[in-house]
Amino acid sequence: MVPIPNAGTSNIELAVTEAGGLEVDASDNDGLPVAFVDGSGSGSGSGSGSGGEMGRRVLLYWPNIIGYIRIGLVFAAWAAFRTPAAFLPLYSLSIVLDGVDGWVARRLDQTSRFGAWLDVVVDNLSRGMLWSLLVEWGWLVSAVEWCVFVCNHNARGARWKSSFASSPRLVRGIMAKGFRTPLGTWVIGGLHGLPLWLYGYRWGLLSRPLGLPPWIQALGTLVLAVGRLLGFSVEMWCIWTHVKYLTRDEEEETS
Repeated sequence: MVPIPNAGTSNIELAVTEAGGLEVDASDNDGLPVAFVDGSGSGSGSGSGSGGEMGRRVLLYWPNIIGYIRIGLVFAAWAAFRTPAAFLPLYSLSIVLDGVDGWVARRLDQTSRFGAWLDVVVDNLSRGMLWSLLVEWGWLVSAVEWCVFVCNHNARGARWKSSFASSPRLVRGIMAKGFRTPLGTWVIGGLHGLPLWLYGYRWGLLSRPLGLPPWIQALGTLVLAVGRLLGFSVEMWCIWTHVKYLTRDEEEETS
């Protein structure tokens, strides 16, 4: 069994889905967990199929075209990093399109494994770019996200289809109802909002245009940082789960 996610699925979400074995409706997209389907390629959406013609069609699905546009916006934002008036609209538009592509995929019945892969790649690319430019240790945050991404997209076999209830309570609480809980919203806010908030702090945007007093700036940083740390705990659980799978597989081969 292999996962066939839709476009619009974030790194943490895809990781928890595969590592924990959560099974949900594949149509529940826009950054929500995804379903497991048969490895033969059958599943919901017109993204399933075989042959070069179908492959070319998938590449030109509208959600995937939005992904290509997002890549261009990310590179444009990178070039304009020192010009907040240009950077913020470019980066913000990329974030907005991240939500639009999932809606388009469902609306046009153009979900695909490639679309989900592309969506996570662009997410990691955009956040990794921003983190690495913000702080010297920003590459570590990006490295963790890419590590989770690699764990997600390894074929793990049917043994991974287990009950999500077996995951730690914290992970279940964060993932409950597809992040539509206060705890889940907190984590997603930290994941996407913290680097952007720190960018605004670095360039004085929180003080001058927004006029936020220092204590609110500090409080906002703390709240978003805690949310990101909660997300980090989920990422560590996903990585550790994958490590246990790999080492267990080694033991089975040698026995």
